[in-house]
Amino acid sequence: MARFYCDTPLVSGQTIALPATAARHVQVLRMQPGHTLTLFNGAGGEFEAEVTHMGRSDVQVRVGAHSALEREALRAVQLVVGMPANERMDWLVEKATELGVQRITPVMTERSVVRLNGERAEKKQAHWQAIAISACEQCGRNRVPQVDVPLRLEAWLSSSQNTDQQKNADGLQALRAVMSLHESTQALASLLQNAQVDQVAESSIHQPVVLLTGPEGGLSDAEDAAARQAGFVAVSLGARVLRAETAALAALAYLTLRD
Repeated sequence: MARFYCDTPLVSGQTIALPATAARHVQVLRMQPGHTLTLFNGAGGEFEAEVTHMGRSDVQVRVGAHSALEREALRAVQLVVGMPANERMDWLVEKATELGVQRITPVMTERSVVRLNGERAEKKQAHWQAIAISACEQCGRNRVPQVDVPLRLEAWLSSSQNTDQQKNADGLQALRAVMSLHESTQALASLLQNAQVDQVAESSIHQPVVLLTGPEGGLSDAEDAAARQAGFVAVSLGARVLRAETAALAALAYLTLRD
């Protein structure tokens, strides 16, 4: 069944006009009154809906029963990523959303090719958020990951977003990991195993993670040191050198698909 994101409150029994983007998609699919679809608004769960009116520029649907179905990863992961060049960031946002990332924070580093600020940064953020929404429609997620406005890495490290102690509903504090070539690095798997020492294994699966990865060429030595000084543990995925976007997604898959 076709799925559409609807950025509006949804109430069973209510007839609503679909937002412009969703309405265009319904028209492209040549749906007609009586056809059914699925709506979600990111607040949790999804709704059945039936098309009641197809206009030239508007589509109305009757909202049906709500299902509390969720398809989120057990572990909440925030991906802080040094933006890769060209269209690779678009692809990374799409795939990270499919893998279950909870939040994506694009950062600019010393080796970043892409530099964004002001209005350009806000436009890119809106573009990436739209990609995340589209990926949720495709993969079945009912909660849309937040994509932040890009900022410089040093600004993010000193911001309240990083310095605030992040915890999940069970009170577990987030692990902080940085993909690094520093001599102190350990396997990502080892970091998770060590985290189980003070917790029962079942709880550790739910422990949130903040994962910091660099752009092409990685983080500079100074940035790596700043991250570790800010409480990030140096981790790696093994001896092979991976592309920036490959490393981010491989680590994310390891963290989110271990249900």
